[in-house]
Amino acid sequence: MLTREKESFQSYVVRFQREDFCPNKCGTMLQLLLWCHICRKHLYLCRKSTDCGVRQINVHEKEDLVLDCELNWHKLSEGLTNYSFYRVWGSNSETLVYKGKRPTLTKPLVGPEDAGTYRCELGTERHGPSTIIHFEVTVLPQRIIVETTSKSSTFVTQTSMFVTRSSTSGTLAEIWHDLSLTVGRAEYLKLENRLRGRLIGLLIWGFVVLIIGILTVVLCFRPGKVIDSMNTWFSADRAGLP
Repeated sequence: MLTREKESFQSYVVRFQREDFCPNKCGTMLQLLLWCHICRKHLYLCRKSTDCGVRQINVHEKEDLVLDCELNWHKLSEGLTNYSFYRVWGSNSETLVYKGKRPTLTKPLVGPEDAGTYRCELGTERHGPSTIIHFEVTVLPQRIIVETTSKSSTFVTQTSMFVTRSSTSGTLAEIWHDLSLTVGRAEYLKLENRLRGRLIGLLIWGFVVLIIGILTVVLCFRPGKVIDSMNTWFSADRAGLP
């Protein structure tokens, strides 16, 4: 039992040393630790190289430049003071641009004159700078946003139908939407005309069939009267001739 507890404790110690003890990969960190042999908290100085590298920043003209100096272990460290941003010039001269608690520097609407080298430094209360980061800023040409408005004409040809849709503005999706509505209405009108023609044809054929039926009934049930009427009609026509 005691052996297992020792092994478990050793694994925790190894994990702490690997992940939590002095997590800073660069810079100077003051870590608050509890020393077991005296059961008191003390600040441990995790001192590593203060140079945390150079970052390449590309920004387009007329856009905002943002330089971020914060590292993931800054909020865990004790005794930190202010972030200072400098504009670095030639011949080892530099100008202080910002100093305060905010870890970022923002310059709106940058121009070609803002390109160059910047330096960020995070201070401590007693042990000099905690971290130093350099930024190489390149200002690219302004982005060109092209807004296109094109004239669009769409023609749809079918039997006895010609649909024209012309638009001087708007998107292709709107044009196709309007075109589909136009074609739908044309198809509806075409179908309506076709049904109306069929209905009229059926009425005409019904009327013809009705007349034929009436004549058939008359000829079948009263043939004598029909023949007498026809003879009378022909006699009257002959009498009227000169």
